[in-house]
Amino acid sequence: MFLSMNWIGDFVDLSGLDRKSLIRNFTLSTAEVEDIIEKGSDISGIVVAKILSVENHPESKKLHLLKVDKGDEVVDIVCGAPNVREGMKVALATVGGRVGEITIAPRTLAGYTSYGMCCSEAELGISEDHSGLIEIFEDVPLGTDIKSVYDIDDIIFEVDNKSLTNRPDLWSHYGIAREFATITGRELRSPELVELSKFDTLPPVQVDVKATELCYRYSAIKVENVTRKISPVNMRIRLYYCGSRAINFLADLTNYVMMELGQPMHAFDNAKVDKIEVQTFESGLKFQTLDGTVRNIDENMLMITSGDEPVAIAGVMGGEASKIDDNTSSLLLESATFDGVSVRKTTTRLGLRTDASQRYEKMLDPELCKTATARLLAILCECDAGAKVISSYTDVYAKRYPTITLEFDKRYVDRYTGIDISTDRIVKTLTSLGFAVENEGDSFKVVVPSWRATKDVTIKADIIEEITRIYGYDNFDVFTAESPLLPVRKEVLKSEEDRMKDLLVKSFRMHEVHSYIWSDIQKNRELGINTPENVRIINAQTPDHAIIRVSMIPTLLSFVKENKTYNDNFGIFEIGHTVCGLKADGTCDERNKLGAVLFSKTESEEALFLKARDVALELCEDILHKSPDFVSAEPDFDFEHPVNSFDITVDGEKIGYLAVAHPTVLENIDKKCAVAFVEIYTEKFAKTAVGALKYKEPSKFPAIDIDLTFTADIGSVSFSALERVAEEVSGDMLAGVSFKDIYTADGVSALTLRFSFVSKERTLTKQELVPTTDAIISRFRELGLEMKM
Repeated sequence: MFLSMNWIGDFVDLSGLDRKSLIRNFTLSTAEVEDIIEKGSDISGIVVAKILSVENHPESKKLHLLKVDKGDEVVDIVCGAPNVREGMKVALATVGGRVGEITIAPRTLAGYTSYGMCCSEAELGISEDHSGLIEIFEDVPLGTDIKSVYDIDDIIFEVDNKSLTNRPDLWSHYGIAREFATITGRELRSPELVELSKFDTLPPVQVDVKATELCYRYSAIKVENVTRKISPVNMRIRLYYCGSRAINFLADLTNYVMMELGQPMHAFDNAKVDKIEVQTFESGLKFQTLDGTVRNIDENMLMITSGDEPVAIAGVMGGEASKIDDNTSSLLLESATFDGVSVRKTTTRLGLRTDASQRYEKMLDPELCKTATARLLAILCECDAGAKVISSYTDVYAKRYPTITLEFDKRYVDRYTGIDISTDRIVKTLTSLGFAVENEGDSFKVVVPSWRATKDVTIKADIIEEITRIYGYDNFDVFTAESPLLPVRKEVLKSEEDRMKDLLVKSFRMHEVHSYIWSDIQKNRELGINTPENVRIINAQTPDHAIIRVSMIPTLLSFVKENKTYNDNFGIFEIGHTVCGLKADGTCDERNKLGAVLFSKTESEEALFLKARDVALELCEDILHKSPDFVSAEPDFDFEHPVNSFDITVDGEKIGYLAVAHPTVLENIDKKCAVAFVEIYTEKFAKTAVGALKYKEPSKFPAIDIDLTFTADIGSVSFSALERVAEEVSGDMLAGVSFKDIYTADGVSALTLRFSFVSKERTLTKQELVPTTDAIISRFRELGLEMKM
């Protein structure tokens, strides 16, 4: 949000102060300032001048030859503006003056010398209008510096909107001025208002608030005989400096009051809107907003209607059919407070955020409605003396915020701040911020002002923040706090998830990624994955993001597809949240899962599958000190291969699954690649009992490796079962069993296992291991594995 120091200066005396230093102090006490911009510093030597004569250039259809009186002399000017005419007063950049990066000097144009430049508003930096020269209507002497006519010199500062989320009162120049008045210790001046009670004898406006739970207050008043069409220059300058373009006088006026007081307002053409209803509709409808877009309105969106005909989306934007135009001379002025949550939901569904909706979302103070109306009428009557109010101020106040009163003592303040802030300073600070303070001795009774009571200041600790931020955090003494520091043990789940991440990065060189909790239906569709129905997000940004995911793998597969061109081989993983339906109590059954996906354009699918198996194996052996079983299983999801899918079990409990991608999914990722993945249920993993560590003294003698190949139905027995049988037969001589290769042809599978033998006493020979290998072959035969000769 952009703010003008000139505008703030209307409400607090800033004379004698370093304005940039004051802005920096504002950062320390109130909200973060992102940038400070000096306006007008890049122009000089521009004066009010009068065009005495206009002649067409003899050799150009666009250029004109002007005689211009700049007060002390008449100069020749060559000008191409289409709106030049005799008697017109303009802004003339004189020789030696500066416009932006241009220094004005005599210059020959099409054979004629120009001794200066007549300027447009865009060239002065006060708007984007470069269609013609700025015309000066003010009664000032020729030769007067343009900066003494208009407020071109200004300091604009930008405040980070995020730091104002809990402060709806700071979304206005008057709210910021209150902060500056408190910081500087100077008086806050009230804006000039019209006394609305003098219109009480006039007929009221017909206002019917039907949705009282969504509309806290709605006020309206009618005005006729508005003849002014263009806003005063200084008003347009302030709006432009603060990021708003000029439209017409009435539209600019409502924007001006919104930026000044923080209260959004809307002016309807009274010829098109003469009464108001505030309601929702039972069914959806189409509505064209001021920007010309036809929008879909649903039954939850609050609408402003006139005779049940929609004229505005409450708190967001008005309608095209009832807008102010150049023929408007009478208006119905709206000043209202709508439920912030309702406005935020509406803007999310429509994908439409406006300056008005941003303020309503912050929970505005309903008391602003009357003040804003009185302020707008004061400016309107000042700028257009013929304007006439033709109705009473009609006010429907459906919901009031409760008055918040907080009581505390000085000891409470001292305990929280750790310093001794005097009672007088506490009272002065709170009073200047608008709090009503009653003080008796060391006791305080504080009434929170309405503009801070909507959601900001609700407890005593909030009062401490108000006192200390104005006192200045940089004024606190620096000392070491005395407090017992007790070690905090990490949760088992968090600790083991961290170990998983370390292992995947260090041992497998995988990359951690981060994603959102919802499924991306469009990306799943592109992969050939059906998104299973699950818990839905009510306020999803788009329908494609409405369903919460049940598995991490589809998200990671979409990441693989998006990154496949950057590397031929890589692996990614994420530990994230998934939801598996609802619990019995109606809450989400939220589960943490580790998803890991391997991608390769150079390795075979079989090799990548075995690498994925090693990922699961090492996770279990390194963290749980147990070897998992891989059990052939039917796939749970359509992105798994219908055959090559395995449950990962430890102690008989399923803790995840291992698979390669379904052929359809694989082809949609890349026709020449392999993809394998593992998903671990981290909560079940963390609850699994950790096995006892077994230490084995290494032998100083070399080991002997013997490879044996067996034919078998691969799904009939687990590798861990074979490993246990081999250990039983071989005793201490067996150092390990590892999977070497698998080959399938003509419906028969051949499995090659490598057995490593070692002795602590001597070097073994293959001859003495024959009885042991024969025993292994015999026991494996009992399990259905035949030795391949």
